[in-house]
Amino acid sequence: MKIEVEVNNIRIDQYLKEKMGVSRSKVKKLIDDNRITVNNKNINASYLVKENDVIVVDDDLSFDINIEPENIPIEIVYEDDYLLIVNKKSGMVVHPAPGNYSQTLVNALMYRFNLSNKDKIRPGIVHRIDKDTSGLLVVAKTDEVHDMLSNMIKNKEVERIYVALVDGVIMHDTGTIDAPIGRDINNRQKMMVTDLNSKDAITHFRVLKRYHDKTLIECKLETGRTHQIRVHMSYIGYPIYNDPVYGKSKKTTSFGQFLHSKSIRFIHPVTHKEIYFESPLPKEFQDYLNELN
Repeated sequence: MKIEVEVNNIRIDQYLKEKMGVSRSKVKKLIDDNRITVNNKNINASYLVKENDVIVVDDDLSFDINIEPENIPIEIVYEDDYLLIVNKKSGMVVHPAPGNYSQTLVNALMYRFNLSNKDKIRPGIVHRIDKDTSGLLVVAKTDEVHDMLSNMIKNKEVERIYVALVDGVIMHDTGTIDAPIGRDINNRQKMMVTDLNSKDAITHFRVLKRYHDKTLIECKLETGRTHQIRVHMSYIGYPIYNDPVYGKSKKTTSFGQFLHSKSIRFIHPVTHKEIYFESPLPKEFQDYLNELN
């Protein structure tokens, strides 16, 4: 398991305890057994992590689990010998994590395909979308293509467009949110706009339609931080409708936040042909828009 650190001055045993969902004593044992390295060097449990540190954990010891293939229905919109594009349903977790090792997209993919194995916990997964976000994401079949796609995303060569319904009426037709995102200092499970231990984050949006008290927008990511659209829209006062974490109300429906990965466009890393796919809004999302109309 490889982890790129996004914070500063936290003991590595505490950092990995929260990141991996294991005990500090388990982390210390892994360190003592030289199963954890930072920037290819052995460290001790009191090491203070720094932003951009690369932590490598021996997967076989850090997780006493086997990820099992599961015959779960999923929608594949594109497949070749090198990669897949999946249309994920809202409510499905992308990959296993501590406490949630089954019924994920990875379990379903493993049942049907051979995937890249750069990460044993997240085979094939090049980028993620949240559990309650629906729509398109790309999956790598080989390690070589996994590296290629990861570099393309890092170099902003993969265009991702989202559609979101937000609370409140946005009067500007377009806008750009340029605000760094880091971990919430009071809740490690959340992200926030902050200048402490943060990374640059840029979201472009344009209004598609205004309703009585809501706005339908299209968002284009220039960066890909955790919860970026959700955090940015909440930050400017227009949170994603039905978002249980960053929204205005905790009274949400079973559908989850109204955020959908609508389209993806990139040049295929092997064939060099343009790949472009769009996904229609989920039925629950569209039905609610029809009610607003």
